[in-house]
Amino acid sequence: MAKTLFIGLDGATFTLFDAFTRDVPGEGVVMPTVARLMREGFQAPLRSTAHPLTPPAWVTMMTGRSPGSHGIFDFVRTDDRGNDCLWTLSSANDIRCETIWSIASRQNRRVVSLNFPMMSPPESVNGSLVSGFVSWKHLRRNMTPSSLYDRLKRIPGFDAKEIAWDFKREDQIGDDMSQADLEAWVHAHRLREEQWFRVAETLLREDAPDLFAVMFDGTDKLQHQTWHVLDPRLQPEVPSPEHARLRSLTLGYYRRLDEYIARLIELAGPEAQVFIASDHGFTATFNIVRINRYLSELGYLTWREDDGSEETRRRVDVNFAYLDWTKTTAYCPTPSSNGVCIRVAREPGAPGIAPSESSAFRESLIADLYKLRGPNGEQVITQILLREDAFPGAAMAEAPDLTLTLNDHGFVSVRDRTPVVAPRAYPAGTHHPDGILIAAGPGVARDDSRKLVWLIDVPSILLHSLDLPVPEDFEGAVPRQLFTNDMWAKRPLRTGQAARPINRDASVEQGPSDAERE
Repeated sequence: MAKTLFIGLDGATFTLFDAFTRDVPGEGVVMPTVARLMREGFQAPLRSTAHPLTPPAWVTMMTGRSPGSHGIFDFVRTDDRGNDCLWTLSSANDIRCETIWSIASRQNRRVVSLNFPMMSPPESVNGSLVSGFVSWKHLRRNMTPSSLYDRLKRIPGFDAKEIAWDFKREDQIGDDMSQADLEAWVHAHRLREEQWFRVAETLLREDAPDLFAVMFDGTDKLQHQTWHVLDPRLQPEVPSPEHARLRSLTLGYYRRLDEYIARLIELAGPEAQVFIASDHGFTATFNIVRINRYLSELGYLTWREDDGSEETRRRVDVNFAYLDWTKTTAYCPTPSSNGVCIRVAREPGAPGIAPSESSAFRESLIADLYKLRGPNGEQVITQILLREDAFPGAAMAEAPDLTLTLNDHGFVSVRDRTPVVAPRAYPAGTHHPDGILIAAGPGVARDDSRKLVWLIDVPSILLHSLDLPVPEDFEGAVPRQLFTNDMWAKRPLRTGQAARPINRDASVEQGPSDAERE
């Protein structure tokens, strides 16, 4: 049983769910449980963060604060040291705001949180927390309480390597794949999702938390690589056998996911309020845009010389800018950032532009970026957000100076290849600002008008569902249309004290990794 059931679906979009919840000839209803929730409850598009990316979006959904406040902008942090630039994985230590897991825990609500990113190292909660996006070797030390890992190992079929994050595999996102590789990709993520479901089923059944939250990320991973067989707008009248096979395999994932959702709702019980949300939506991207190559052709960026060594070839092929930092004034650090960083000299003679020239330099750079054209003369970059507009807050200085939106919402490439803009072998999936919010259960209004809701509203909604006050420094709100008038009368909105900083001294004890134990 649970009072509040929150199911996160990374990248879920109505573009697919509208099709999956209809009876399609030859395929039937792919997701009947989701169809029932949409029919009987609340549904709305959910507008993501300024840059609709997994880490900043999920952290916003866990903190009620925008990226400029909570401090997470990308999977990695960029440390520009003048003559060099280093990257480190973003972690929970970089989050500047308290999470809803902590807020609920200190108000005597029992919590289970599974597979949410940026939760490593884990904070202590009143219940259980398993960090997402963690390699199997470090899975044991990235969950709390310390006894939880041994408990999970007793679940029939539990496999730490299957459930954990495979960094080498996930680095393939966005690459063209063969038919065999695509089928293997779908299979791997179906197995991984089943592992997370088994853990979720066990903890929901045995622990009876007040707030149960699990995030399934296979939706995002499959949509990136198999969008061409999923998007209804891209389906051929007569698909090839390979296309039909891949579509059938991928739809099988969504059918199984729907079964997982049904089982979790059953275990939560009839009195639970159920919320399903995604961190962003999805759409098709048709071109590869090599933004650092473009910046180099304009003279803003200089590549390091290729000495032909194996190390150089390896570094050139990874998704981090491999540059001559003494001669570079503007660059994109990672493809996921879709950002451009301007290098301002820290002292006279240091790499970068003079501080007094930064404003004029930025305007010139923006003008040059807007000039980029595609193969047919189309404008490639349709919007450029300034840091102070996109990410206001105490952490703003850590954000890219410019955030780019491409004409197809695609992510950029940072590799040194030509041409600057090239067509993809087949349409790939990319993030769209509008995800989904679906809600059902006692007191939830029936509303299919799809009036826009903001992602930053979700943590306020979850705390209100738990009958807890919403911290006064939360930047979102509880949409009036989400609940019935009777529910508002029974449970009026309460505002409480500002959220507290995370107490890292109270984090779970860091023991040996699973690999070290074995």
